[in-house]
Amino acid sequence: MHKGLWHSVKMRAVESNLAKLSTRLDGLFPAGARAAEMCEAADASLLLPAEARFLGRAVPSRVQEFAAGRVCARRLLAEFGIMEFPLMMADDRQPIWPSTLVGSITHTRGFCAAVVAPRTHMAGIGIDCEVTDSVKEEFWPKLFTAAETTWLRSLPISQQAAAATLIFSAKEAFYKCQYPLVGERLGFGDATVEVLDWKATLGEFIIYPGGNSAIVRHAKLPLRGRYLFHEEFISTGVALPRIPGEFSAQPQ
Repeated sequence: MHKGLWHSVKMRAVESNLAKLSTRLDGLFPAGARAAEMCEAADASLLLPAEARFLGRAVPSRVQEFAAGRVCARRLLAEFGIMEFPLMMADDRQPIWPSTLVGSITHTRGFCAAVVAPRTHMAGIGIDCEVTDSVKEEFWPKLFTAAETTWLRSLPISQQAAAATLIFSAKEAFYKCQYPLVGERLGFGDATVEVLDWKATLGEFIIYPGGNSAIVRHAKLPLRGRYLFHEEFISTGVALPRIPGEFSAQPQ
């Protein structure tokens, strides 16, 4: 396609998209990844026909989440020169990204985001967003390891819910990152998160996967991720650098 025509097509795709590129979420990932976010409500009319067929009899809230995720993804794909690509769903309900890219989608009440990166740069990527203070103490036994719980209880009570939500979100981002690579479904006790820079708006965390986790055979440990507190949300990101010979791109 002629460069000028391609630029025109891209601009039309961008202008018709409700999602916006997010430099603040870009900061959760290594260079080369791009993120987009969206706060507006979405509906099925924003989906491509091939995507809409996956809705089935979904309730309105699920329709809005699904549509918002696809809108964010489409905004990012345009940055990589991929237009009108229907983001299909695999049997395990994972998005099927273009063969040249890795990606991840997250949505919570009032916010949706996605991140995409070239497979030449990253083997896997995961993003998660939660409403801050949404993980209450009654859920801790099912979500956190002994080390995590000890750290949480060492904090002032007024900070514990936010810290718990951060750990929960970090695990979600990690699970999303590793699952497409190794196909392993992990429980919340299969990894331990150590939060660095606690109380910083933008900080880091370390993830220690359990010794029996498949990802330990394919990644340099421990893994590191980043977090961001913004508005009433906490967003987290985890990325795995590509190792030559590992996880080569497969046609989708």
